[in-house]
Amino acid sequence: MPAPDVGPDGAKLSFRSELDSTHYTVVDEHWAGGVPAQYGVAPRVRIGRSKWFNLLWLIPIGLLLLIIGIAVAKGIRELPAVADFIHQYPGESELPDNAPVGFPAWVGWQHFLNLFLMIFIIRSGVTIIADHPRFYWTRHSTPGKDWFRMQKPVPSDPLYTAKQDSITLPDGVGLPGRRHSIGLARWWHLGVDTLWLLNGIIFYILIFTTGQWMRLVPMSWDVIPNSISVAIQYLSLDWPVENGWVNYNSLQVIAYFITVFIAAPAALITGLGMSPALSTRFRRISSVFSIQLARSLHFLVLCWFVMFIVIHVTLVLTTGALRNLNHMYAARDDDSWVGFSIFAASMVVVIVGWVAATPFTYRHPRVVQKVGYALIGPAQRLFEHLDSKPGQYSEKDISPYFWHNGKYPETEEYKQLEAGSFADYKLRINGLVENPVELSLEQLRALPNHEQITQHFCIQGWSGIAKWGGVSMQSILDVVKPRPEAKWVIFYSYAVGPDGGIYYDAQPIEQMSYELTMLAYDMNDDTLSFGHGAPLRLRNEVQLGFKLVKWIKGIEFVEHFSDVGGGLGGYNNDHEFFGYRQSI
Repeated sequence: MPAPDVGPDGAKLSFRSELDSTHYTVVDEHWAGGVPAQYGVAPRVRIGRSKWFNLLWLIPIGLLLLIIGIAVAKGIRELPAVADFIHQYPGESELPDNAPVGFPAWVGWQHFLNLFLMIFIIRSGVTIIADHPRFYWTRHSTPGKDWFRMQKPVPSDPLYTAKQDSITLPDGVGLPGRRHSIGLARWWHLGVDTLWLLNGIIFYILIFTTGQWMRLVPMSWDVIPNSISVAIQYLSLDWPVENGWVNYNSLQVIAYFITVFIAAPAALITGLGMSPALSTRFRRISSVFSIQLARSLHFLVLCWFVMFIVIHVTLVLTTGALRNLNHMYAARDDDSWVGFSIFAASMVVVIVGWVAATPFTYRHPRVVQKVGYALIGPAQRLFEHLDSKPGQYSEKDISPYFWHNGKYPETEEYKQLEAGSFADYKLRINGLVENPVELSLEQLRALPNHEQITQHFCIQGWSGIAKWGGVSMQSILDVVKPRPEAKWVIFYSYAVGPDGGIYYDAQPIEQMSYELTMLAYDMNDDTLSFGHGAPLRLRNEVQLGFKLVKWIKGIEFVEHFSDVGGGLGGYNNDHEFFGYRQSI
């Protein structure tokens, strides 16, 4: 039975009656308050301090350079010195005598699974990028300091939010493409990542137990001149002699080596580098390898994979398609149509998956959420138990700009409190506690003061360091004395969500004792501002920013959150299909 919202004397016990308890099961035109589409600009990179280069120019520039490269390669190939060089270094890489010949059948399955999984990883990754379409090299996400963007410059409005900055993608490109659908995109991205990593582990085991690794690793420095020779031969349109059944040419070996042994592990490492729980726990690493550095490198790894796939597929189809497809899909070395038939069937599966993914996500978002959580949930639960200590950052590390975010409170109740400088503010703390209380700001300030300089991790991708002053949640626990059956803590906000009902979020009671979990009423040695959550906001540094409730009006200790609001542990979980565990 849901807990009553009022006591026997008529006194209000919680704020549950102000929540929206609608159970949302589809993404339609009314989703998230009917957030309108917003389109950004063509991708561009910073040149110098203020110039930007539109990356679409790379298309004509690349074609021009390709034409020039072909002309130059054809011309120099006739030179005696170049001909002698190609004769001396024809392009094949060296292999040990015990290197395997041919491709086992599992290679074909690996090719298909990698391609199939990468489609969803790349598409959902692009949607995640679209939620904060800017990249930075430092941990400070300062407007005007980004090195890459797909959005206009940040406007001068001081209350411009990161959510306002998000952009829409075509449904056939993003997964899903709708603006600010990052909750669902993350389930796709992290869930399929788990399958891709599992497939990668199997691949590593197989290549090292069967000796196939020898075909992917350069065995001598001759790979360098041989790869240059291969590049000249490709550009001159006089293809090098291909014998991939026995051995790859040197340029292929370098490309495969980078992809398998550098890019793939880098994708995992840079992905984990964006985890708030891991970053606050392993601070020696994250002090150098910041979230924004990790995010930028993760993006460059994505660019490598996209470039590799395009070039790889092009060369497979233009350098003897039937024989190459037989190698890759049929484990045979001939010019029959068997490999092509298997490849064609696999592409039907890929195309169906591509076309169906976004419509399925819109119609069945809870299925995507549940499957995604089933895949990535164990890692989320593991990482959120990592407590940390203060002291990683000092005042010199404080970010010059800290993004605003969320839907601002607009109720008369809040406006009256703000007009009175929150003199009449009362924080109601109740539920499964021995000592329910209502605390004014003055009383909160009278509790033991707690300060910390920590980094904020927004689910959208931006970050910022700030100094927070307030009271630790451990001090609050000492005052209210939670009962043993209290397992979750609900934080209620004055802000009303886009679908109606006040914003709220559930936090595990275990994390309330963490040293970096607090209620902040000061920010950077000044009173907490309206845009950043005045009069009171939560800081819990192992969680992503959307869970750090701003404009707090009440706290309730409960046994479980299933009978609060939509029952999924928070406003964004109920409405936009986020997760109640988000330590990654």
